[in-house]
Amino acid sequence: MTQKKAIFITGGGSGIGRAIALYFAERGWFVGLGDVDVAGMKETERLIANGFCYSHKFDVRDRAAWDEALAAFATAAGGRIDVMVNNAGIPLGGVLAENTVAEIERCLDINLKGVLFGAQAAYPHLQKSAPGSCLLNTSSAAGIFGTAGSSVYSATKFGVRAITEALDGEWAEDGIKSRSLMPSFIDTPLLKHAPNAATNQAIETIVRDAGLEITPVLEVAQAAWDAVHGEKLHTTVGPTAKRLAFGSRWMPERLRRQMKNSRRPLVGR
Repeated sequence: MTQKKAIFITGGGSGIGRAIALYFAERGWFVGLGDVDVAGMKETERLIANGFCYSHKFDVRDRAAWDEALAAFATAAGGRIDVMVNNAGIPLGGVLAENTVAEIERCLDINLKGVLFGAQAAYPHLQKSAPGSCLLNTSSAAGIFGTAGSSVYSATKFGVRAITEALDGEWAEDGIKSRSLMPSFIDTPLLKHAPNAATNQAIETIVRDAGLEITPVLEVAQAAWDAVHGEKLHTTVGPTAKRLAFGSRWMPERLRRQMKNSRRPLVGR
């Protein structure tokens, strides 16, 4: 097994995935990218520009494709995967009555089933590199408290949080850590998308109109590094995420009243 540590990141073709890839590459790691966006992965590779990078096109909803992708990356990385980042995800906002069956199923399949498939496929590779290997899942501020206007998205991110907590216990004897990132609104291309098919308004516009902040993506990459190397189970990123975490712990009824008076989609990420 090679001495150079290796990290595999889904959704590595843009946004948070790209930022994490660049951050770890700059610190000497071999980086693997998984995405359906081939052009995006090529651009991430160009930005890394040190030759220690591998890309694999696949859909996180395909369980068999996970095995193929990770086996290929482990071979390219010299036999090891130290960190697997379940980062691929899609936004879905709007009131539940406006969400279509297709939107709901796609969000559940990518954001939740994709994370379970990734964890299951990564386990033997992380076990081989243990102790000290890590599964890092991208959850969201929407996984801290169920927010009005994002019931389906919140459900998936609460699920990611639960998976993280469960596997942190389940894999403890193997020496594998399980961690999550819980970002709020991050400056990524996802903010340019509409929250659902029923509206043409971009998430970014909704966020700014609500007076909420957008956090630089570099902060998520730094948080990912700290999560992998630290002992904190969940890491919040951005002022909104930190406020939600504080409110849900210390002022849950006040937070509940605020949510009842707001229909804006606090989907985060």
